[in-house]
Amino acid sequence: MPLASDIAWLIPLVPLFGAIATGMGLISFNRTINRLRKPVAILLLSCLGISAVLSYAVLIEQISGRPPVEHLFVWANAGNFELPMGYVVDSLGAVMLSLVTTIALLVMVYSHGYMAHDKGYVRFFTYLALFSSSMLGLIISPNLLEIYVFWELVGMCSYLLVGFWYDREGAAHAAQKAFVVNRVGDFGLLLGILGLFWATGSFDFQGIADGLSLAITSGTVPGWAALVLCLLVFMGPMAKSAQFPLHVWLPDAMEGPTPISALIHAATMVAAGVFLVARLEPLYGQFPLVELVIAIVGTITCFLGASIALTQMDLKKGLAYSTVSQLGYMMLAMGCGAPVAGMFHLVTHAFFKAMLFLGSGSVIHAMEEVVGHEPVLAQDMRLMGGLRKKMPITSSTFFIGCIAISGIPPLAGFWSKDEILGQAFNTYPLLWAVGFLTAGMTAFYMFRLYFLTFEGSFRGEDKDLQQKLLSAAGNNLEESEDINHSGNLHESPWSMTFPLAALAIPSVLIGLFGTPWNSRFAFLIDPEEALKMAEGFSWSEFVPLAGASVLISCSGIALAVFAYALKRLDLSQIFAARFPQLDNFLANKWYLDDINDRIFVKGSRKLAKEVLEVDAKVVDGVVNLTGLLTLGSGEGLKYFETGRAQFYALIVFGGVIALVVLFGVFAPLPA
Repeated sequence: MPLASDIAWLIPLVPLFGAIATGMGLISFNRTINRLRKPVAILLLSCLGISAVLSYAVLIEQISGRPPVEHLFVWANAGNFELPMGYVVDSLGAVMLSLVTTIALLVMVYSHGYMAHDKGYVRFFTYLALFSSSMLGLIISPNLLEIYVFWELVGMCSYLLVGFWYDREGAAHAAQKAFVVNRVGDFGLLLGILGLFWATGSFDFQGIADGLSLAITSGTVPGWAALVLCLLVFMGPMAKSAQFPLHVWLPDAMEGPTPISALIHAATMVAAGVFLVARLEPLYGQFPLVELVIAIVGTITCFLGASIALTQMDLKKGLAYSTVSQLGYMMLAMGCGAPVAGMFHLVTHAFFKAMLFLGSGSVIHAMEEVVGHEPVLAQDMRLMGGLRKKMPITSSTFFIGCIAISGIPPLAGFWSKDEILGQAFNTYPLLWAVGFLTAGMTAFYMFRLYFLTFEGSFRGEDKDLQQKLLSAAGNNLEESEDINHSGNLHESPWSMTFPLAALAIPSVLIGLFGTPWNSRFAFLIDPEEALKMAEGFSWSEFVPLAGASVLISCSGIALAVFAYALKRLDLSQIFAARFPQLDNFLANKWYLDDINDRIFVKGSRKLAKEVLEVDAKVVDGVVNLTGLLTLGSGEGLKYFETGRAQFYALIVFGGVIALVVLFGVFAPLPA
């Protein structure tokens, strides 16, 4: 019987087969396939389940000490050039394979309930399977070129899923925005990959790192050029993992169905960027300046996401900016030369953020029964409140997620986030201070989300408030046909609550695999780094830093309790009154969307109009003039085509006389 690592190529291939089968069915027999909802769901769930089982087997092999496995074949060659393709399975890949298949499987189960009444049910499941397959292929790619292929497939699937409800203007614009912003990062990534191949002659991760080091030492590649190439490659992860200033697409991606929001934010698209930076650690570790840039970008992103989340009233967008902030923490760890800490936070964050997003979907699903399918109303926390009594499973799991992401021990988020802050404290104390402050902000805005959604009294039946919110969005109550008040709030079906309960378990327990004095996660990913961590661990250093982190998180929670649970303080009004400019700055998302709209969107449109005008007046003018001259000359010359030889002789004689006169007049005078 073959080992799981030897057939790991099946992990991305099986869901791809399922996606192709259902996709071809939709193209060929659309009506028939759309009626076969349950068979399609069972097929795709089975395909992803097979991938999950193989992924767990691969992980078990890596835990038991089996060395990495790499299988390559020559995909293209010319002379001395050979381009290998294939797959590689190591401990880092095994962890990611298990993570992605677990989250994707639970999201697919959840989608069966969430998308039950959607006419695009089969199409959504097909996209999910293709998306999961693309991410799994990216994980096992052995070199940068193969990663780039799957990188683009992941981007394509995200475009399809974010714009799934393409008949909604907001979804169509969000998909376009995600596509364009990611193309900016991917262009830099492609230039960096080609530049590194030019410098090293290799696409292999370790080969690039060794080759670039040798090229710099021998003087064939200047140091500044190597830095530029590394930063160009980093542009790809900047866009995919929503780092400042290329983060602007991620909050708008909430226009897609909630299950795909959970998958994007937890284990696929945004995780791809962090994963690639971890893969390139042998390269980035040679350049402290590049690591500093990564750390600074991560810190800015971390603080930016948290600050904007403070003012969000849309439940999903609040969680989206939370993801932006947590991705900043991961990049901060990468920049501090601690990829193990960054990857550990990626794993813990995947579980509790998937649970939070699926929980928000459960809330929205219930709200739609009361206020209709208008997203402005169903997702606005000002119309929620009091849902804990009606939705006990959703509220309990959401509460666990809030504690986990706030960094309260012993839940998962504490161990991973505290490890990052500890690494930052030892490497860049100023960046640690920003991350430390952000930890308090995170606890505050997460419990603000919880209290506004689940505590207090239900506000969803307030028609005046509904009208006010719709008016602010450019709509009105009469025009919104989806509005109804006939439904009652209730807990979601088992297909939606089961994934929530399943994700709650690792959200509580998985952090214990990364305790700093005996990190089994670190021993799996990088045994040498784990030994250094264990040997360098000091209770006298850990307790003050961890205690301070917990203290500031508890302070943020206490402030949220005081303001939103006990309602002793109206922070929004006080803050807006005392700091109106800062309040507008945060409410308008640092004005980054406005800046992008003015410079890039309107600027590009203005440039396009000017180019169109030049094309119409100059290019088309020259072409039209040529045509007119040809037409006019032809029209005039046709009168000289008489067919009479005497007339033609007369024309020739006249031409000769004209040439004699011309040369006689303009001939040079004799000296």
